[in-house]
Amino acid sequence: MRLDRAHKLGHKIPMSITICQAEPRDAPLVFDFIRELAEYERLAHEVDATEADIAGALFGTQPRVFADIAEWSGEPAGFALWFYNFSTFRGRHGIYLEDLYVRPAFRSKGIGKALLRHLARRCVAEGLPRLEWWVLDWNEPALRFYRSIGAAPMDEWTVQRVTGEPLLKLAEAS
Repeated sequence: MRLDRAHKLGHKIPMSITICQAEPRDAPLVFDFIRELAEYERLAHEVDATEADIAGALFGTQPRVFADIAEWSGEPAGFALWFYNFSTFRGRHGIYLEDLYVRPAFRSKGIGKALLRHLARRCVAEGLPRLEWWVLDWNEPALRFYRSIGAAPMDEWTVQRVTGEPLLKLAEAS
């Protein structure tokens, strides 16, 4: 029975979380999540990806990035976008979580934790020794949440990035 029909009939509908791997038809939704996340992180000005870019990366002939969609009672609530990384010290792959986002209306319902649990289970099932991600240092709600599930900050590491003109100069260096 459709949700709207059940509500009209007065049926109680149990609220539940469903997580599934994104399919090609989900590309617009994943792109919407990415834009919403960028707005939340005050980084919308950095988004130059298009829906076609995301669709190609997720569903092209050799995808190297993956997305899981979380639904709350059938409503799109959030997503996790991830890829495999590799640890030379461990000699094995791990999972790097590029983005985790839950829409504001669905927060505090266990959806973020369910998405992380889903990825942790994938790590365990595939024998991957770690799941890791970055978090903005000002995002105290996220930091508290991550600490509550046992995530440890890697304070001894500093992220480095080369992009734009410095990337072009580095590529041209002889």
